[in-house]
Amino acid sequence: MRVLITGHEGYIGAVMAPMLVREGFEVHGLDSGLFADCDFGVQPSGIPGLRRDIRDVTASDLEGFDAVIHLAAISNDPLGNLNPDCTYEINHRASVHLAQLAKSVGVERYLYSSSCSVYGAASPDDVLDETASFSPVTPYAESKVRVEADVAGMADDRFSPVFLRNATVYGVSPRLRGDLVVNNLVGWAFATGHVLIKSDGTPWRPLVHVEDVCRAFLAVLRADRSLIHGEAFNVGRSGENYRILDVAEMVEDVVPNSRIEIAEGAGPDPRCYRVNFEKIERTLPDFQPAWTVRKGVEELHAAYQREGLVKDDLEGSRYLRIRRIQELLDEKRLDDALHWVQK
Repeated sequence: MRVLITGHEGYIGAVMAPMLVREGFEVHGLDSGLFADCDFGVQPSGIPGLRRDIRDVTASDLEGFDAVIHLAAISNDPLGNLNPDCTYEINHRASVHLAQLAKSVGVERYLYSSSCSVYGAASPDDVLDETASFSPVTPYAESKVRVEADVAGMADDRFSPVFLRNATVYGVSPRLRGDLVVNNLVGWAFATGHVLIKSDGTPWRPLVHVEDVCRAFLAVLRADRSLIHGEAFNVGRSGENYRILDVAEMVEDVVPNSRIEIAEGAGPDPRCYRVNFEKIERTLPDFQPAWTVRKGVEELHAAYQREGLVKDDLEGSRYLRIRRIQELLDEKRLDDALHWVQK
C-alpha cells in the first residue's frame, strides 16, 4: 500500500512514518517545514516527500496513493488562538480540500487526525463515546468538528474517510512538543524541580502515547473496509483518563527531588472530559496499545536526562510550537497568513 502522510516531519508524523515503513508500507511525506530545525535527539528518518504547504496541494501531488493520512495542522490551542482565521483556513478548509482532491484522483482511504478535544467542556461524571455531543471551546477543536462534518458527507463506495479522535498525546519523538501536558510536566520537573501545573489540577484528560496513536492509524490501514468506512474512533486506552493533578503526582514520584507547584493565578480549565475507548478496542483488535502514562513519564525523564534538557529549552522555540511560529513571524520568514516569505 502506498501511503501519503501530511505533516510527516511533525511530532506524530516523525514517529509514524518510520513505523509504517518498518511494517512494509511505501510511505511518502508532505510537510511545510515549519519545524525543520526543531530536532530532539536524532533527526527524523529520511522519508521521501514534498516540501508543500497543505493549502497549496494539487491533485497531482496525491495521484497513485492508496491512502492519505492527514496529520498536518496548526497543532494546539494557544497557536490556534494566535490567529483563529488562519487556523480555520489551514485546519478546516485546507483539510476538506485535501479530502476532495484525494477522492478526485482515486485515493481510497482518508485517515483524518481529529482530537478528543472536540468534546471540550463536558461533565466529569460522563465517560464519552463517539456518539457524544461536541462541545469545542477553542478554534483548534472547532476546526476538527467542522472537518469531520464536511468530510463525512464525502463517503461513498470509492472513498472511505475515517476520523481518529486522538486523546491528548505524550511521549518522546524526534520532533518533541514541550507544550503537551505530560511532556511539559516532566520537563519542568526535571529542569527546575517544579512540577508546574498551569490549572488548578482538577480537569480530566484522556492521555495516549504517540506510538500508540501511530498503532491506531496502522490498524485502520490494515482493517477491512467494512469496519472503518465513515467511522470515528476515540484513540486511547481504557483506564488512561486522568486528572492533571494525578499526572503531576506520578511525575513527582518518578523525577527525583521534584515537587508539585500550582502556577500563580491558575484556575479551572474549561477543557475537561473523560473518554471511552471501547469502540476501537472492539472493532480493531489489531490495535494493541503498549504504553501507560506512568511508563511514558519514565521514558520522558530518561530522554530528558540523556539530552540534558534545561529550563531555557522549555521556554524557547525548539519545543514550543507557538514560540517557533512567533519567532518566524518576528524574523519576517512567515507572513501573517503563515506562508513562507520567498526571498
